[in-house]
Amino acid sequence: MHTDHALAPGAEPDSAAALILGAAVWPDGPSPTLRRRTLHGAALFHAGKVGHLVPCGGLGRHPPPEALVMAALLRDAGVPADRIHPESSSASTAQNIALALPILTRLGLRDVVIVTDLPHAPRALLVARRHGLRARASCPSLRGASPGALLRLTLREVPAYLAYLLRLRG
Repeated sequence: MHTDHALAPGAEPDSAAALILGAAVWPDGPSPTLRRRTLHGAALFHAGKVGHLVPCGGLGRHPPPEALVMAALLRDAGVPADRIHPESSSASTAQNIALALPILTRLGLRDVVIVTDLPHAPRALLVARRHGLRARASCPSLRGASPGALLRLTLREVPAYLAYLLRLRG
């Protein structure tokens, strides 16, 4: 798995988009995971690694939809609104990526940087590549992440990855 910030050889920043995968919105605003992923996506944009940001995620337990919360965070972080393309209907990793495809098509892009936490990245990359995207991952630091939440994410990802991999072969 590739987790650095580099684009594919010869790629220009405007030829790639960051797909920022969703996380919970809490009653009082974005969860730490949502904030960490979103600010990492903004950093990729400001470093010239991507030219567009596609925050992904629909309505969870608490409104508004994850993608709209992320879009506001991105604007607050200085990303121009015309570079933010929210996908606000999805409820899973597979839907995040599948529902982002029309946005990517409209932008004329197939190179993506998946922004998610490290335990989630292998499955997210598998899904993106299954949809024909040229995908690599860039993961924010886990500094400050809840050890319990990180353990739950890791334990969930192992069987989820295996299940998805088996479905691909079936």
